[in-house]
Amino acid sequence: MADRGSFGAETTVDEVLEGIDLSGRVAIVTGASGGLGAEAARGLAQAGAAVTLTARDLAKGAAVAESIRQSTGNAAVDVMELELSQPASVRAFAKGWLAEHGALNLLLNNAGVMASPLARTDAGWEMQFATCHLGHFLLTALLAPALEAGAPARVVNVSSGGHRFSPVRFDDPNFESSEYDKWIAYGQAKTANVLHAVELDRRLRGRGVRAFAIHPGAIATDLGRHLTRDDMVTLQARAPGGKGLQLKPVEAGAATEVYAATAPELEGQGGCYLEDCHVAGSCEELGATDGVAPHALDPVAAARLWTLSEQMLGEAFAL
Repeated sequence: MADRGSFGAETTVDEVLEGIDLSGRVAIVTGASGGLGAEAARGLAQAGAAVTLTARDLAKGAAVAESIRQSTGNAAVDVMELELSQPASVRAFAKGWLAEHGALNLLLNNAGVMASPLARTDAGWEMQFATCHLGHFLLTALLAPALEAGAPARVVNVSSGGHRFSPVRFDDPNFESSEYDKWIAYGQAKTANVLHAVELDRRLRGRGVRAFAIHPGAIATDLGRHLTRDDMVTLQARAPGGKGLQLKPVEAGAATEVYAATAPELEGQGGCYLEDCHVAGSCEELGATDGVAPHALDPVAAARLWTLSEQMLGEAFAL
């Protein structure tokens, strides 16, 4: 049996799930056609959960789902199409999923985009904010009744240490009146993931739904497809302790989101930020570049982001 008190940067998904039985539990993992999402979905299925993978590329997602079914022997693994930057796609996914399922126990908001060139959705939203935050905000709100029916339930938002690059730019979230900076945009989106967890947990914890945000660590996946050589130099310079980026294998990179979703020792907790399979301290207390920035846990900013998100989507949610 794994020593859960010793979990850290090298802990893997299988170690996190050792001794945990998820039979009868139902999970959704967004962005699960590869990388961290695929590994998280595999681990949950291995532990007995019924898992829906979401993917923009349905054929790629179907191949991953089949691989998980074969490797785990769990037939309750399916895939559905989802494009988080398009509210119509999010609504169609939620409607379709709810028509076929009842309760939802685990929602892993895993999908994202990182440091991409300036792009906007049809609504004019900056793409990183739209994909990483707004799409997951809408998805979670639409699935909230199923999460309440599945209580005790957990929502896990995959954020990043990059949240330290910027708070949410409430006066100009879409870079309409200021020059676009892909790292500021990424930081804003990742801060939004944490603030979303803070406010969601406040609203739903009384109904048995807890929310967490996590930093997976640095992993070489398709998330970094937009990064240039100069970008890598920038990231190396900003890495904790001046040691440069310490890349994790996917098995360790997905561990913290699976830990947040399943760890029994997190019972009664929520609205917090995790890294390396533990609740992180403040980056001010730790002295710089690991831990969570205070701006990402600010409850006033979290409530303000909720209101902004509803305004951008044109819908208020009675949560």
